[in-house]
Amino acid sequence: MTTTSAAASRADSGSSGLQAVLLDMDGTLVDTEDFWWQAESTLLAELGHRLDESHRSKVVGGPMSRVVDYLIDTTGVPLTAAELSMMINQRFTELLAGGVPLMPGADRLLDELAEHGVPTALVSASHRHDIDLVMRTLGAHRFAFSVAGDEVTRTKPHPDPYLVAAARLGAEPARCVVVEDSPTGVRSAEAAGCTLVAVPSVARIEEAPGRTVVPSLEHVDLALLRRLVPAPV
Repeated sequence: MTTTSAAASRADSGSSGLQAVLLDMDGTLVDTEDFWWQAESTLLAELGHRLDESHRSKVVGGPMSRVVDYLIDTTGVPLTAAELSMMINQRFTELLAGGVPLMPGADRLLDELAEHGVPTALVSASHRHDIDLVMRTLGAHRFAFSVAGDEVTRTKPHPDPYLVAAARLGAEPARCVVVEDSPTGVRSAEAAGCTLVAVPSVARIEEAPGRTVVPSLEHVDLALLRRLVPAPV
């Protein structure tokens, strides 16, 4: 694994200015959004508050502070944010212990990035413990490093996680491509000034200038990522 700016320069190829690829985890590389929903909905049901599908798009993409505030406001469950957050995380971790399915195209994309020496980092709003569990499936060797939501001052939708990742790779944010699945992650990446590929999982992501929206990772390859970042003049 390499985290130097020299490594970032090796991602440049031909007319591309691509320096690094920054990937979200939940709902982008691994199908854990269902796990989060199961954790939240089953826990609230046990507490006497049944959630329906209309709530699902409201809680996708984290961060946990926003999700917990929404659930407390919506259901009136008599718990503090800290208590509900801890209970949801415990339930989610139990679900993770059985392994997680990869999203279609994730394995192939990660292999392609590794084969061509493209500096790659995982950038998630999830906590370090959960990321380490998921890395057993993804393979930590495929990433230069990972950034967890509990390791930055402000997590998504703030730009901090992606700015931290770009800086650690010695890359310019505008020459990094971020792959995200949720509106929260999209806001984070665009606020950081990164080039964005959106692969919506649960919540809809609208087309916008400078934003590439595709139906799945099966439509994402290194050729596309390189095309999105022009070489500097």
